[in-house]
Amino acid sequence: MRPPRRPIHVVTTWVRRQPPKVKAFLAVVAGMTALVLLRFIVHDHDNLFVASEAVHSIGISVLIYKLMKEKTCAGLSLKTQELTAMFLAVRLYCSFVMEYDIHTVLDLATLATTLWVIYMIRFKLKSSYMEDKDNFALYYVAAPCAVLALLIHPSTAHYLLNRILWAFCVYLEAVSVLPQLRVMQNTKIVEPFTAHYVFALGVARFLSCAHWVLQVLDTRGHLLVALGYGLWPSMVLISEIVQTFILADFCYYYVKSVFGGQLVLRLPSGVV
Repeated sequence: MRPPRRPIHVVTTWVRRQPPKVKAFLAVVAGMTALVLLRFIVHDHDNLFVASEAVHSIGISVLIYKLMKEKTCAGLSLKTQELTAMFLAVRLYCSFVMEYDIHTVLDLATLATTLWVIYMIRFKLKSSYMEDKDNFALYYVAAPCAVLALLIHPSTAHYLLNRILWAFCVYLEAVSVLPQLRVMQNTKIVEPFTAHYVFALGVARFLSCAHWVLQVLDTRGHLLVALGYGLWPSMVLISEIVQTFILADFCYYYVKSVFGGQLVLRLPSGVV
């Protein structure tokens, strides 16, 4: 006699069998439900942004633990770490010249740990780096972000260069995880610590997106006016939504794997 299936298995099996349009609808409903819950649970929505950066730091800490304990960087994308360091460095500069607050301190800590991860991959653990799998060209990401920043940036009273750099780091952050997804797409198997790290990125970016969406709702759209005129306010929201949905599919399979008791995450073809 076959043992009874867990409810999570029943639900995931049903979702997997649905056509793409139904899956997209369910994802939107799940996201809206989570936003409603956060709106009632978290009264100061600025805390969501702080939580986002804190979760990102936790994800980096997981990487540090992996590198120190297992002495291997297999499955990690050096290019994603370099893009992360790039947008953090630019955002840190902009924070110093445009606004200095708790986010500056968190960004500084995250940048320092990211640079350490880059050092470990490039020098200490280079023999285990999957360079052939990490084949996403950085200029495919950085160049379009730079062009977009030149065209669409804040309209505040700050220097033009600073406004362009701020836009660049917003756009680059939204797509910086793409090389890591390419590595996972090439390997199809994701070991636990790498999976924990990427899931932490997904949670961090959902919290950041929730922060902006709830701020817009609470101010009845006035926040968009405060961000400036033109396309920039819309691009901020679009960037937040894009970086959330880029990782949504992976997070679904991660949660399914955790509830299924699997230590190693196996991704079906075309997931990332």
